[in-house]
Amino acid sequence: CLAMIFIAVTQHFIKGVFRGDHHLVKDFTRGIENVTEGMIAGARNMISIGIATAAAGVIVGAISLTGAHAMVGEVVEFLSGGNLIIMLVLVAIMSLILGMGLPTTANYLVVSSLMAPVIMMLAAKSGLILPLVAVHLFVFYFGILADDTPPVGLAAYAAAAISKGDPIKTGLQGFAYDIRTALLPFLFLFNTDLLLINVGPFKAILVFVIATMAMMLFASATQGWFFTKNKMWESAALLLVAFTLFRPGFWLDQVKPPFEARPGAEAMALAAAAPDGGTLRIRITGPDFDDPDKINYTSLILKLGKAGDGETRFTQSGLMVMEDNGKVIVEGLTWDSKLKHLDKLFTMGDPDKPLYIDEVLLENDRMPKEIFYIPALLLLGFIIMIQRRRHRTYRPEKEPATA
Repeated sequence: CLAMIFIAVTQHFIKGVFRGDHHLVKDFTRGIENVTEGMIAGARNMISIGIATAAAGVIVGAISLTGAHAMVGEVVEFLSGGNLIIMLVLVAIMSLILGMGLPTTANYLVVSSLMAPVIMMLAAKSGLILPLVAVHLFVFYFGILADDTPPVGLAAYAAAAISKGDPIKTGLQGFAYDIRTALLPFLFLFNTDLLLINVGPFKAILVFVIATMAMMLFASATQGWFFTKNKMWESAALLLVAFTLFRPGFWLDQVKPPFEARPGAEAMALAAAAPDGGTLRIRITGPDFDDPDKINYTSLILKLGKAGDGETRFTQSGLMVMEDNGKVIVEGLTWDSKLKHLDKLFTMGDPDKPLYIDEVLLENDRMPKEIFYIPALLLLGFIIMIQRRRHRTYRPEKEPATA
C-alpha cells in the first residue's frame, strides 16, 4: 500500500525530471492531489460495503454467541442420517434459501458463518477433513445461486425487465440452466486440485486442461449435443468421462482405500515414528459437550512438529494425552492449541467417560489417481469417432448451384 502511494505521488515528478520540465513543484503537488482524491473516492465506495459488513456482523455475532450453527448441524445430521452426500445436499438447499434477497457481501458473510461450520463438523465425523476455503466456496456458490431462484430471484427480475418477460418464468428457466452446474461445488470438495490447493506449476497446467475438457464434456452431455445429436448412451458416457476427469480419485478409492485404520492404542508409537514435521490423522471419541450421555466423535489431522517421543509430539500438536489401560486418553488442550473447537464438541476431564483416540488412519501407498484419465480419454475418443462418422454419413449433400 505504501509503495503504491509512493508511486502515485512521485510518478509525475519523475516524468517531469526526465522530460526536463521546469514545473517540478507543480508536478509533485499534482501527485499529492491524485492520492488525496483517490483516498476520498475509496472512502466513499467503502460506505456501502461497511454498512453491509456491519449489519452482517450482527448476524455473525448472534450466530456465534448463541451456537445457532451447532443447532443447525444437529438438524442436518438428523435429517441426513449421517450420510455425507445427503448432508451436503441439505446444506446446499439451506444456503440457497439463506442467500435469497441478500447482496453479495452480506450473502457470503451469512452463509459462511452459519453453514460452513456445519459442513466442517459433519464432514469430520465422516472422516473427510476439508480445506476451509473449499467449504466457504461451496456454501457461497449456492448462496449466490439464489439470485435467479424464484420467488426472490433478483437477477431474474432484472433480466425480465430487460427482456420484457415474466419474472417468475424467467427465474425458473434460468434456474433450470444453472442447476446443471450445481454438481461442480460437490466435485471441488472431493477433488481440491480443482482449487489449486497444494498444486505445483506443472500440475496446475494439467488441472486447467483437464478441468476445461471436463466442463465442455459436461455441457455437451447435458445439452444432448457433441459433434452431432447425442444418443442416450452417449450422453451417459460423456457424463461418466466428465466425472472421471473431475474426480479420478473416486475410482482409485474403489480399487484401494486411501487409509489403513490402526487401533488408537498405537497412536503414541505411530506419532513417535512419524517424520520430522509430519502429520497424523486420528479419530477421537468421547462424551458430547451438550449431552454427556451421548457419544460424539470427530476426525483430526495433527501437525506433530519436531521429532520426539509420542507424548511430546502430541503436545506439540495441541493435545495433552496419556496412556491408561491400553487407551490413549486426551486429558485436555494446550494453552496455545489450534484445536479449541474441541471444547465445544466434547466434555473433557471426566475419568468415567474419558475422551480417547479411537483409531489412527495411515495413508496407503497407492498409484497416481491420474492413471484413470487413460480409460476416460479412450472412451472419449471412441465417442468422437462414432459421432464424426455419423455426422459425415447424415450430413445433407449441398445442392448444385443454379444459374
